[in-house]
Amino acid sequence: MTADLSSLRPARALASLRGLAVGDALGSRFFEPSNHPLLRSGDLPAGPWRWSDDTEMACSVLAVLLDHGRVDQDALAHSFALHYDADRGYGSAVSRLLAAVREGGDWRESSSALFKGQGSWGNGAAMRIAPLGAWYADDPEQATHQAEISAYPTHQHREGVVGAMAVAAAAALVAAPGGPPSPEALLDGVVALVPRSAVGAGLRRARDMLDYRDSTTVAAVLGCGRRTSAHDTVPFALWSAARGLDDFEGAFWATARAGGDVDTTCAIVGGVLASRAPGGPPASWSDRTEPLPGWLPGALPL
Repeated sequence: MTADLSSLRPARALASLRGLAVGDALGSRFFEPSNHPLLRSGDLPAGPWRWSDDTEMACSVLAVLLDHGRVDQDALAHSFALHYDADRGYGSAVSRLLAAVREGGDWRESSSALFKGQGSWGNGAAMRIAPLGAWYADDPEQATHQAEISAYPTHQHREGVVGAMAVAAAAALVAAPGGPPSPEALLDGVVALVPRSAVGAGLRRARDMLDYRDSTTVAAVLGCGRRTSAHDTVPFALWSAARGLDDFEGAFWATARAGGDVDTTCAIVGGVLASRAPGGPPASWSDRTEPLPGWLPGALPL
């Protein structure tokens, strides 16, 4: 790592966060039945587009990186709890966990107790982590390590953790000097950086399906977050990102049209693609997206 590369970390991470927020906020609009015709036609709904818990938690990830230069689990858990907004669409399990933390509980106990002691294997740790990958573009191995650490305050099941590691790895590889890699190199690189798991198996299937053009067919094989698990979400989202490395708009529409957990899959794709300029969303999309929260250091209008 050089000092010059290290100095670019905040800017890369903020760019990724902005892409994540646009994907999240626009994707969320297509949960509304009245917008389904727009999804089919590729037309944009009226703004402003309000982002969900995906973006709110990603803001905490970046805030902790800006404050500590790395993931501090206690600071991250407390930031999640402090900024929790029930109207942002949090799942019931994480809502209970964050309520316990706000009341002085230990996140380690609450997180490990979820789902009868198995921990959560949901996609929540993956949906928020692309900015961390962009932060560590000069060190993809460290990106996966820090993503693993970042997952534990809410997700302690192996699959939930590996999902976060995979998305961080993808963002780091896209943002790395000389990137973005080819679609094949991107998925091969992610597979090499994560442990064997259901997420990893899904990524290998995604690699084998890069010549497929129809995202709905790929989603039928890989899943697209309908079960909100990491292994039902991350492989498809990274397939879509790999297929759209140079086309944020095209990648968004392909991802959204597959259905499923649209805000989360589109948040992951947006965060990964925006990790490296000029991979961010169109200015007209950013203009319609709700600004980042004022409590985030350096938060400016999208």
